[in-house]
Amino acid sequence: MIRVVIADDQALVRGGFRAILENDGDIEVIAEANDGLEAVEACLRLRPEVVLMDVRMPHLDGLAAARRLLAGDSAPLRVLMLTTFDLDEYVYAALRAGASGFLLKDTPADQLAPAVRTVAAGQALLAPSVTRRLIERFAQQPVTTGVPGERLARLTERETDVLRAMARALTNAEIARELHLSEATVKTHITHLLAKLGLRDRVQAVVLAYEEGLVRPGASDLPFTTR
Repeated sequence: MIRVVIADDQALVRGGFRAILENDGDIEVIAEANDGLEAVEACLRLRPEVVLMDVRMPHLDGLAAARRLLAGDSAPLRVLMLTTFDLDEYVYAALRAGASGFLLKDTPADQLAPAVRTVAAGQALLAPSVTRRLIERFAQQPVTTGVPGERLARLTERETDVLRAMARALTNAEIARELHLSEATVKTHITHLLAKLGLRDRVQAVVLAYEEGLVRPGASDLPFTTR
């Protein structure tokens, strides 16, 4: 079972999300939270696998709550941000906080449970409109020659190759085939590069790869899963 906490300041929204998710036999909603403080308390107490986190909430907003929950070394938690607004600052703040997904509240109901499963499995997920804007933002940044900057210089040549492939949205199996490695070796490289860069997961690693200019955005290089 995927254990989920729903955090939103509107009771009707929480109830709607609960009804949608509990129709799926492999998802259990274990708590609801009315604001960011309640969300943090519930997650620390109950240790869910995923929290659906609204961005705008009283007392403590969703971004601040996500930062608190993802800052420590506690049990793995995946944060799926939900909001009515697809403003750029929310996207970047959520990703840098370590959120695994960002969906708009007008996402079709039948896509919510698959989104929860996606982030619970450790993958990244963004709404298509958010992904497009994120890519456009990266495309506007100064282009480098692809030579790692000071931070990426900590990586070995092979780890850099793996990070570049991750940023091109390749799966571990696809990376293994392209680099002629085993999947186990790819996973080891990912673990090492995340540790060296001080990153929580591959979402943050991909964002860093684009920010550092290690890869350039292109039509076939979407860095995130879209639904």
